[in-house]
Amino acid sequence: MKSIKVMTILIVLLGIPALLLAGNYGKKAQGSMDIVDTAVSAKSFNTLVAALKAADLVDVLRGDGPFTVFAPTDAAFAKLPPGTLESLLKPENKAKLQAILTYHVVPGLYMAADVVKMSSAKTVNGQSFTISESYGTAMVDNAKIVKTDIVASNGVIHVIDSVILPKDM
Repeated sequence: MKSIKVMTILIVLLGIPALLLAGNYGKKAQGSMDIVDTAVSAKSFNTLVAALKAADLVDVLRGDGPFTVFAPTDAAFAKLPPGTLESLLKPENKAKLQAILTYHVVPGLYMAADVVKMSSAKTVNGQSFTISESYGTAMVDNAKIVKTDIVASNGVIHVIDSVILPKDM
């Protein structure tokens, strides 16, 4: 009975997506593929996967975790100014690329229901990004969270519509 009341409150406060999220709230990641393989299979993170390879971060995101990844889509990378991505993928810019990519990763497992309760999150990069809400949409820095709770064996992916940049970039 108590769980029905909690579910009702969640549905009233957060809408129908809460019903879908409630089954994963507070649980360890249950996906069968790691974060990298999950991103590859989604077919919308080809640029992110290429950048992870160029930055030598694939093995990190195949590690035990858990990790929460705010993953920009291929379309998000396409929003960068012309030539930016090509420049970042060059070997001489590997450290800068690593700094940007690790700014998208938070250590720990934070499902959407957890993220919306936070005002910021400290990233693997060492810096924190801001979490806010704008017109009913959850945001990390200037990026909208467009899809949530893609569960992998070592964490979770939340899809964002823009590449977010550390403060010193």
